[in-house]
Amino acid sequence: MSIQQQASHIQEAVDYIASRSPVMPQIGLIMGSGLGILADLIEEAVTISYESIPHFPVSTVEGHAGELLVGKLGGVPVILMKGRFHMYEGYGAELTAFPVRVMKALGADKLVVTNAAGGINTGYSAGDLMLLSDHINFTGRNPLMGPNDSAVGVRFPDMSEAYSRRLRALAKEIAAEQGFELREGVYLAVLGPSYETPAEIRMMRTLGADAVGMSTVTEVIAARHCGLEVVGISCITNMASGILDQPLSHEEVIETTERVKSRFLNLVQTLVSRL
Repeated sequence: MSIQQQASHIQEAVDYIASRSPVMPQIGLIMGSGLGILADLIEEAVTISYESIPHFPVSTVEGHAGELLVGKLGGVPVILMKGRFHMYEGYGAELTAFPVRVMKALGADKLVVTNAAGGINTGYSAGDLMLLSDHINFTGRNPLMGPNDSAVGVRFPDMSEAYSRRLRALAKEIAAEQGFELREGVYLAVLGPSYETPAEIRMMRTLGADAVGMSTVTEVIAARHCGLEVVGISCITNMASGILDQPLSHEEVIETTERVKSRFLNLVQTLVSRL
């Protein structure tokens, strides 16, 4: 796709969303599997189905509602994705990152990205929340492949601080105030959709990963490319393959996010109010 086509697609999506809501979002939020419950707290919300937005793909995974909400969270103008797109659904990396570029064009300057992840660090437990300090991209994909629009970002963007130190410090401060331990670690992204083998998990632990999932990195790469400040939070919904003597299932992911939703909601809502 040419740079002109990319820009045209983004603008068409922006124009449609702006025609539905007068709110100019300051913060973008992407909710992972089972974490779309934050949408219930959006005030003056305008809900837009992904299917109706020009050039938006459609989420096909259980736990991803496929809705965009524009409104306010604690008085702060936000735009929230209730469900995301994954490359294992058949979408290219560029398309999974498309909503991030739309958020930026609508006025957002910060991105809060969340996901459900498997715990690799054996000190973790299902139900822990982990602040992303960094990531490892094992998907073999990058949303910046192809022509670069220098008006959006540089050809070779720096990723030495993919996740803002400032926002991470703020999140840890809030967690301490709320009386729970917020883990902090490295998220490794794979293409999926199959879960990892025990041998792969051992390899990932050797490489320094603390959690593994099938999303997030393409969105964060695109966000940093276009100048968004990013903070990421993983919900450790299960221990990764081979750590516990039990099979993995998506049902467990949804059950765990339901169990920790109160802690998750309090953390993200307070974080947004202080950004």
